[in-house]
Amino acid sequence: MVRRSPLTLAGAVVIAFFVLVAALAPWLAVESPIAQDLSQRLAPPSLQHPFGTDSLGRDVYSRVVYGARISVVSGVAVVTAAFAFGIAAGTLAGWRAGWWDETLMRVTDMFLAFPSLVLALAISAILRPSLTNALIAIAVVSWPPYGRLNRAQVLSLRSRDYIEAARAEGATDLVIIVRHLIPNAIAPLLVQGTLDVGNIILISAGLSFIGFGAQPPTPEWGLMVSEGRSFLMEQWWIATFPAVAILLLVLGFNLVGDGIRDVLDPRLRAR
Repeated sequence: MVRRSPLTLAGAVVIAFFVLVAALAPWLAVESPIAQDLSQRLAPPSLQHPFGTDSLGRDVYSRVVYGARISVVSGVAVVTAAFAFGIAAGTLAGWRAGWWDETLMRVTDMFLAFPSLVLALAISAILRPSLTNALIAIAVVSWPPYGRLNRAQVLSLRSRDYIEAARAEGATDLVIIVRHLIPNAIAPLLVQGTLDVGNIILISAGLSFIGFGAQPPTPEWGLMVSEGRSFLMEQWWIATFPAVAILLLVLGFNLVGDGIRDVLDPRLRAR
């Protein structure tokens, strides 16, 4: 995969870099991300403050470093939750069919009828704006594509010869699902999940930007961009550095997702 796609390697390097930054945040940050020093407010980038300071004198570099921890963990956690629930719902709908299939697919249609950001915004507002509630809202609106995709996979696999052979040997439904269906249906879901991490990071940053996600003084990238927009023309560094971090991390996940798709898709692999 790496030999055929240098961009995939670049994406993996970017992701690895931000994961490392997130893990080593307490050692990489030069100051506390919430420590205020009004005597240093709006200071430009310098040796003391590599990314400058914001309107409250907080070190932007330290806040970006700690923000990596929030963004990486949030993206992976939400995708994991949506992935697990989508697999469960899609497998149940495709395997049991009938009433289960109709009910679960109509529920997914209801969720898919609304833009993800708008629906997540509504749910987050109902739950009360906070980072945790924003992530719950994003997870709630993110599972339907996994459910529908997994259902399609299960419907195409349930009549295969090896499934019938497992039935003939007396395997229970649970054994067939765990040992045969899910392992063979999971490949496209992995691609979807990798691509969705970047999308979820964007949605989370968007909710924080408009005040329905992370709340001050949390060092979250979307919130930092929102706080810096009033100073963008003169103190450009406040919003620019967290915005660039969002761009690079999302791009990294998208490049890796494209690479995984190329490897797992037999039509692309044959070219």
